[in-house]
Amino acid sequence: MAYIAKNLEYVGGALISHWNYVTTDTAATVDTAGYFNSASSVLKVGDRIHANVDTGGTPAYGTFVVLSNAAGVVDVADMTAMTATDTD
Repeated sequence: MAYIAKNLEYVGGALISHWNYVTTDTAATVDTAGYFNSASSVLKVGDRIHANVDTGGTPAYGTFVVLSNAAGVVDVADMTAMTATDTD
């Protein structure tokens, strides 16, 4: 798949912005350099993107941090995954 602009939602923030993003893409796809290029005008280095990924397969949730945004090319760090346990 590819980045879907309507799925990136600004949550808030001053110096560092917080965003929500939902996608059927895997975390490995989302953290590929260039995935968020279409959002280069709004994403800043240090911004946090809280994401639900792989929603059509094995869903996961975590945070990506924007590492660089130069000449329209956005790169984010690998997702820091949040985990949950369901013991029943």
